[in-house]
Amino acid sequence: MIPTMILFGLVTGRWWRLALIAAAIFWPVLLLVDGVMGISADLLAAALFGAVNAAVGVAVHQGLLWLVRRVRAGTARQPT
Repeated sequence: MIPTMILFGLVTGRWWRLALIAAAIFWPVLLLVDGVMGISADLLAAALFGAVNAAVGVAVHQGLLWLVRRVRAGTARQPT
């Protein structure tokens, strides 16, 4: 289930602040719905882990976005 949050971060990485907040909310909810965890203090740790996993996806998304912008800017400067 961890790749779910990484994929979520990859897809929503453009809006990274919203993605991390949503991940901290949706990951514990997903664990509750699937029956993996019950309501306990461990849900706070689950929220943190959900946000960290989504942050990995967001970082990859932002890195690729930076790379594409860098390549486009470099090719725009080339004389024709």
